Amino acid sequence: MSQVVTVIGGGLAGSEAAWQLAQRGHQVRLFEMRPVKSTGAHVSDRLAELVCSNSLGSKLPDRATGILQNEMRMLGSLLMRCAQEAAVPAGGALAVDRERFAHSVTETLDAHPGIEIRREEVTALPLDQAVIVATGPLTSPALSVAIGQLTGEDYLYFYDAISPIVQAASIDMSRAFQANRYGRGEDSSGDYINCPMDKPAYDRFVEALKDAETIELRDFEREDPNFFEGCVPIEQLARRGHDTLAFGPMRPVGLTDPHTGRRPHAVVQMRQDDIAGDLYNVVGFQTNIRWKRQREILRLIPGLEAAEFLRMGQMHRNTFLNAPALLAPTMRFRGQERLYFAGQITGVEGYVGNIATGLLAALNLSRQLRGQAAWIPPADTMLGALSHYVTHSEPKRFQPMKANLGILPPLPVKIKNKAERKRAYAERATASMLDSLQALNDALINCRLAAARAEN
Repeated sequence: MSQVVTVIGGGLAGSEAAWQLAQRGHQVRLFEMRPVKSTGAHVSDRLAELVCSNSLGSKLPDRATGILQNEMRMLGSLLMRCAQEAAVPAGGALAVDRERFAHSVTETLDAHPGIEIRREEVTALPLDQAVIVATGPLTSPALSVAIGQLTGEDYLYFYDAISPIVQAASIDMSRAFQANRYGRGEDSSGDYINCPMDKPAYDRFVEALKDAETIELRDFEREDPNFFEGCVPIEQLARRGHDTLAFGPMRPVGLTDPHTGRRPHAVVQMRQDDIAGDLYNVVGFQTNIRWKRQREILRLIPGLEAAEFLRMGQMHRNTFLNAPALLAPTMRFRGQERLYFAGQITGVEGYVGNIATGLLAALNLSRQLRGQAAWIPPADTMLGALSHYVTHSEPKRFQPMKANLGILPPLPVKIKNKAERKRAYAERATASMLDSLQALNDALINCRLAAARAEN
């Protein structure tokens, strides 16, 4: 009988880690403090609940997240399988019905004979046993103190924000229109609802954002107002410059307003948030504006004048380790043989990246417990590049990182054409991951690769 392994945190990384360990014959105790103790950002007690967005990023094979998704499928990721089953239309992105996705993950783990789910808060690190800490950016205060005492390092902080959700039936489609940028995606009518703005409407909207009153930060948050660049609230973007939003989340490229036959000056996009198509989230519109004023400003958007909002934007503090000083590329904590970290607390950004680190930590902890050599993904794969970045950056300047082509090693031959260059990165990553996995003595992965070959 394999020894019991503890996984702390039932988010994306923890859920993936628990399943991978159990599938490899380990008995797993998965601790999740919800609903005994809430995080303030989650709304249910389900495992792998998505908080910020319902999109797992681009699924196009030559995009960074598309490459990482493909690698996770090669590694036999449970959560990637659940995401595919819960997918909703989103053009070139892999977006999911949040409730269906979380229900599928929760049901699968709850039914696994090798997993015991405990609904209780962990306040101390059980260093006398094998453990993966995957508590995410909303780690409880008590456990944060315990981790801080172990690391001897100050935590770094950044702020994350979540976007509003709109009732689809309340959107005025005589002003909005359905379309994907450049006509991408499987649905010719368009997976996104777009609210176009001319210049006067955009000017009014930006000025309203600049003057909006935001929710006051608490004392400990006010000391370090460091927003992660990928989730900067829209009011902060508006204050950076009048045209910042028009070149950012409200960029109109690839879209033509069928009501005018012209490209809008700016556009607000909304992406389907559930299978039924009743809910849409406002893409890239994280905000910390007070809710009453937030509704008023959002209703300045053409098509949303009478919108019903089921969730308003919120902002919360996210916590992550100084990973380059503390973690090995296997996700093992330096100085503690059987302690691993996974997920957003490691400084990896993005849903798929979080899932990937959970899988990586579980695979390496399992190998360690069985007396096998650690596995470090090749540097020219997206998983390898991501794990290398967060564990080898300059500790004093470390910031969270999401999957992107810029962290991959240069190609051996310079390719000027952008599309061809992206394709070359993707093909190299896939070939390198396949070679590495074929040399890896792991029964689960070997079965997955054999099944993939049979399918093709």
